[in-house]
Amino acid sequence: MDEVRAARWSLLVQFALFGLIMSSWLSRMPSIREALDVDAAQLGALMIVGGAGSLTGALTIGVVVARFGSRRALLAGTVGNVVGFGAIAVATATGDVRFFIAGAFVNGFCGALVNVPINTNAAEVERRVGTAILPHFHACFSIGAAVGALVGSAFAAAHVSITVQILVVLAAVTATRLALLRPATALTLHVPITTETGSIEQAATKTRNRGAVKQAVGAWLEPRTLLLGVVLLAASLAEGTATTWLALAVVDGFATVGAAGALAYGTFVGAMTVFRFLGTPLIDRFGRVAVLRVSGLATFTGVLVFVFSPSLATAWIGVLLWGCGAALGNPIAISAASDDPDHAGPRVAVVTSFSTVSSLAAPPLLGLLASEVGARHAVLVVAAVAVVSFAVAAQARRRPLPTPAEVDEVAA
Repeated sequence: MDEVRAARWSLLVQFALFGLIMSSWLSRMPSIREALDVDAAQLGALMIVGGAGSLTGALTIGVVVARFGSRRALLAGTVGNVVGFGAIAVATATGDVRFFIAGAFVNGFCGALVNVPINTNAAEVERRVGTAILPHFHACFSIGAAVGALVGSAFAAAHVSITVQILVVLAAVTATRLALLRPATALTLHVPITTETGSIEQAATKTRNRGAVKQAVGAWLEPRTLLLGVVLLAASLAEGTATTWLALAVVDGFATVGAAGALAYGTFVGAMTVFRFLGTPLIDRFGRVAVLRVSGLATFTGVLVFVFSPSLATAWIGVLLWGCGAALGNPIAISAASDDPDHAGPRVAVVTSFSTVSSLAAPPLLGLLASEVGARHAVLVVAAVAVVSFAVAAQARRRPLPTPAEVDEVAA
């Protein structure tokens, strides 16, 4: 259990670092715009390159994990971030947009190299512990993102250049990531799983011998895995829409000040983070499917209350429900995709790719819709997708591990 405990705490920190390093530089967008001498539209176009890198990484990470294992994938992501953020630092120091394009693409790609390994290892910790704890890891990501935003604000308030901030944060995060790399990935390398199929490392070796590409492609042909991706897409859309549009929807929809919009988004993040801690026991007590369905209902109801409330005060209730409803869908979908640890990597890669597609497609599509009906009514899309998530929630039901006979049959 000491190894499990070490993996658990190491991964909690890894999730927090993932959120911190991403949000710390994004919170300095005005400084980046100034350093690159571009306008808002041009900066938005440059950011699409990062999304393209994320999608490329999401589509290839399954092969990487199946072929090389989660430790090497996480190491590659960590080193890749050094290259990516290093290029962005050069771009902000010199004003050369070409370095920013290269760095944004590399960082987007490396996001998948970090995201999938830490999620599959966290799912293995959850399986060893025997209780639902994956939401705790995602809560740490949210906490890390909040800390990252505060770090960016502190550097800005101290009039420290964005170049220096990127390099300082990068050095601290990279050193910590490397120090925690071994304990964070130990469970998927050395400790036997509790079935007769052998160790995870032995299973991974057999899989590599049969062809990592075949395994990764096969995950895309599994109906359950694809439907779990729909669940994750809905959860990501609920969270991402709030991140991008909630503050604006509050300001425009209720004719209030910008501070109220920022406070509304803070309320959403707070509700989501707290419920990722406090709501986790509900998964053990009532099961994934019931919790997913209640989460879908909470999201659906919260969005409707927010959109159709006669006042900002009652809309705040909708924001709270929306935040609670968005809390557990992401970790439940990833946990369900990891039920069989021998195939967790490729399946989690497929599921998380739906989240990447959501993050790429949702902002521009919602932007077009908001221009027609207003930001407040545009978020009704979240309620519609929550209904779809509710309909496919049964796919998250826990699946038993394959028996040795079934493993031999597949191998034959």
